Amino acid sequence: MKFTINRATFTAKLNDVLRAISSKTTIPILTGLKIDVSDAEVTLAGSDADITIQTVLPVSNESFNLTIEQTGSIVLPARFFSEIIKKLPDKSVTIEVSDGFQTQITSGSAAFTINGQDANNYPHLPEIETTDGVQLAGDVLREIISQTVLAVSTQESRPILTGIHLVLAESQLTAVATDSHRLAQRKIGLPQPVQQNYDIIIPGKSLTELSRMISDNQDAVELRIAENQVLFVLGDTMFYSRLLEGNYPETSRLIPETEDTAIELNAANFLAAIDRASLLSHESRNNVVKLSVTSADKLAKITGNSPDVGNVEEAITTSEMTGADLEISFNPDYMKDALRSFGQSEIKLSFTTALRPFTLVPTENAENFIQLITPVRTY
Repeated sequence: MKFTINRATFTAKLNDVLRAISSKTTIPILTGLKIDVSDAEVTLAGSDADITIQTVLPVSNESFNLTIEQTGSIVLPARFFSEIIKKLPDKSVTIEVSDGFQTQITSGSAAFTINGQDANNYPHLPEIETTDGVQLAGDVLREIISQTVLAVSTQESRPILTGIHLVLAESQLTAVATDSHRLAQRKIGLPQPVQQNYDIIIPGKSLTELSRMISDNQDAVELRIAENQVLFVLGDTMFYSRLLEGNYPETSRLIPETEDTAIELNAANFLAAIDRASLLSHESRNNVVKLSVTSADKLAKITGNSPDVGNVEEAITTSEMTGADLEISFNPDYMKDALRSFGQSEIKLSFTTALRPFTLVPTENAENFIQLITPVRTY
């Protein structure tokens, strides 16, 4: 096996595949990077058994400046190999496997020899044969992930809640995540109806890694679903993830359909105020901030206190306020995560009682995006 390639573009592709490779694995060969060289392309693959990333570097793509002299395959220690490639002196690098599994890496005046492993011992990569795919705009998919993954549970006691529930039905995609304290739901219309409906749960960690791979100029991402795997196709790169098994809880009944109190305000301004209040709440054991709404005075304020440090009180500027007076306490960190997902937009907070979950929605297209937070009982 022998090929020469542009070092900078090779490094970029290596970085993508490294996202799937963990140093903590019970299968030692999975700490390695698999390289397959054919007459027309070089294929890089990495896996941690949950996520698999495979990317193809074709000779026809001039940016790789790829020349293949000999075909073959090898598994190399991923992190070590990557560090070597990053620090080589020349614009191009030549990789050659000779006696056994010894691999020579040469670039300019530098030459490394490292030991590889037999690629035949590498576990079989997942296969998804279906061609029934859904096209999603790259920026939209990245936004869906960022707006929902914040509510994914980090507790392994309920594994099903560590994933994002994805439902594709007719011309709509719905993504929902909850950790039982908060919930995030986002809906988008699909450019064309799906041939069959899907109901799957993708690990939140998988989607976080996927979102980091979606570049700003990524045109479209194709989503393909099989029995226990999901595949995202990003140009020449394929991102596989296992699916979580089980039934996701019915979340639609958690979202209140009525409101007794509502306020409208700017998400970014409210976020800044909550951030200031949480400086004190983080110093107390219960980490709680209180929101008070007085409709007669059209006044909203937040308060936070720490018995050891002091307290904070701040009036909140609202553009609209309706309904009954209310005092409600909540975890400021949950609120900050929710508010960040709205960016600079105007939002509406709807409340029923001080002990029932409340919702945050954008004032425009409110039916397509909702964040829900469970209040904290303080007595």
